[in-house]
Amino acid sequence: MNESDFNPEPGVAEDLGGGVRRVLAPNPSPMTYRGTNTYLLGARQVAVIDPGPESEAHLAAILGALGPGQQVTHVIVTHSHVDHSPLAARLARETGARVLGFGPSGSGRSAVMRELAAQGLEEAGEGIDPGFAPDVELADGEMVTGEDWSLTALWTPGHLGNHLCLAMGDMVFTGDLVMGWASSLVSPPDGDLTDFMASCRRLRDRGAEVFHSGHGAPITAPMSRLDWLIAHREGREASILKALEAGAADTATLTAAIYTDVAPQMWPAAERNVLAHLIDLYGKNRVEPVGPLSQHATFRLV
Repeated sequence: MNESDFNPEPGVAEDLGGGVRRVLAPNPSPMTYRGTNTYLLGARQVAVIDPGPESEAHLAAILGALGPGQQVTHVIVTHSHVDHSPLAARLARETGARVLGFGPSGSGRSAVMRELAAQGLEEAGEGIDPGFAPDVELADGEMVTGEDWSLTALWTPGHLGNHLCLAMGDMVFTGDLVMGWASSLVSPPDGDLTDFMASCRRLRDRGAEVFHSGHGAPITAPMSRLDWLIAHREGREASILKALEAGAADTATLTAAIYTDVAPQMWPAAERNVLAHLIDLYGKNRVEPVGPLSQHATFRLV
């Protein structure tokens, strides 16, 4: 998508059809595109999905989008990155709603990621909201309902361990698992590529007519987008394995060799993606670290 194709005015509620409205948060950046999409569902009992960053202007915009007789009854967070969850507690206090999500920050990590975190591997990506903890924890497959809407929580770890997608009819709110403007960052220990690929394939098997993501325009060909995303990751994996044929290498060396299409200022994020691939390949017994598994390890083919 060309960037000029999606450029809504921040703070303005836009009707997307199907009982869904979108309010764009005023937090554009290289990691968030035009900003975070906040979604409002319901004619009277309103669910707010991903209230966004701590922002007085965005809080006012969400509250200002409520019409006569409308009340926010549910605040639902797809995952606890700082561009999605910090405003949740404040919005809940203002409206009397409860905050729903999979679990607090750090929940949902795989065993290997828990071990790496215990060894000192820190998050380095979009920023974790460390204090996030939902009032209500949603299990995989659990339903949340209002008068005229019903959502099914789908635990879809990968971009973050506590990531949820939310299905409503033939649409899915995909958070940052699937976005239309870029591939998702997968940054260990909170991002896990093995889980990410499984979550993408789960959505692919489930099917949908439209994805409403955390950033960018509605994805109206969601299965094609998933096919591209899966193929993109498989292509990166193949590039890493090819580069390792020349000998053992660390993440920085592999990033410089592989991410020739990415601006150097984005290489730190790219390095985290490479690390995620290496950990995934280690789990599949395709590569091994020279010494202990860590972000600084040199890897070689098995």
